[in-house]
Amino acid sequence: MLQCIPTIILQKEGIYMSESMKDYEAEIEASFRKINVGDIVTGTVIAVSEEEVILDLKYYAPGIIKAEEFSDDPDFMLKESVAIGDEIEATVIRSDDGDGNIVLSKKEANNVLAWDVLKGYIEDESIHTVRIKGAVPSGVIAYLEGIRGFIPASQLSLDYVEDCNPYIGKDIRVQVLTADAENEKLVLSAKTVLRKEQEEARNHKISMLVPGSVVEGVVESLTKYGAFVNLGDGLSGLIHISQICQKRIKHPGEMLKEGQKVKAKILNTNDNKISLSMKALEEEMVDTEAENTASAIEYTSDEQATTSLGSLLAGLKFE
Repeated sequence: MLQCIPTIILQKEGIYMSESMKDYEAEIEASFRKINVGDIVTGTVIAVSEEEVILDLKYYAPGIIKAEEFSDDPDFMLKESVAIGDEIEATVIRSDDGDGNIVLSKKEANNVLAWDVLKGYIEDESIHTVRIKGAVPSGVIAYLEGIRGFIPASQLSLDYVEDCNPYIGKDIRVQVLTADAENEKLVLSAKTVLRKEQEEARNHKISMLVPGSVVEGVVESLTKYGAFVNLGDGLSGLIHISQICQKRIKHPGEMLKEGQKVKAKILNTNDNKISLSMKALEEEMVDTEAENTASAIEYTSDEQATTSLGSLLAGLKFE
C-alpha cells in the first residue's frame, strides 16, 4: 500500500514527508482555508486587461478585480498601473461569480488599509507626486493611494492662488496634512514641499556667505531690538541695536529708517541666520582713517627731515 504513495518515506524511526511534499505543504494548507465575504486577501497578479485583473490567491479559485472596483480615480488605467507579479490586497465581495472566481474589490480594501498608509505618510513627512484631476471653488482634487484628496487653494503655492483651473492636469509634489478615515477626509499640501525647498535653497546661499565681508541692503523693518535688512536674492539679515553705531541708542529708529540703503559687515551665519554690524564697519573705517592719518604724519615728518635747512646747505660749497 505504501508503495503506491511516492510522497511518503518509511523509515525505522517513523513515517516522514519527503522534500517534495514539504515544498508544497504551505500551498496545500492554503488551498483548504476558507475565504469569506468581507475578508481582506493578498494575491499575485497573473493577468491584466483593460477590464479586470486576475490574482493568484493560492486558493482553489482565482480572484478577479474589475476595473471599476480598483480605484475611484476616473482616469485610472489598469494596464498602465498594474503589472504581472504585483502583489495586491483586496476585499472579498463575492465568493463565486458563477464561473468559480472570487470577486474582489481593491477600493473596499483601500478604505481600510490605505488610511493607515496615509497616516504613516504624515509621520514620516514623505513627499508624493499626484496629478490634479479637477478644481472646486476652494481648491483642487487629487488622488493618493486610491483615496480622493483635497488640496486647498492656500496650499497650492507659496503665493496667493485665485484661479485653480490652470493646475488641472499638472503633476505636483505634496505632503499629507490630514488623513481622517472616520470622516473620509484627506488633505494634501504642495505649499509645505515648496517651503522646504525654498528654505533649503536659502540655507545653501547663507552657507556661501563669508563672515567679515561687507554687504549692501535696504532696511525693510525696525524692531525695538534691531533692524532687518533685505540683502536681495531672498536673503535678509539682522543688525542688532548694539551693532548699529558706536554710541548707545534706545531704538534703531534714532539712526535708521525703513527703505534706507545701508552697508554692513557680516558677523556670522550661525543657525542659518545672518548677523550684521554697521558698528564694526564704522570702527574699521575709523581705524583706517587713523592709520592714514598716522601715515600722513609720518610722511610729513620724513619730508621735513629731508628738506631741513641742514640738508639744503649740506651740498653747497662756500668760497
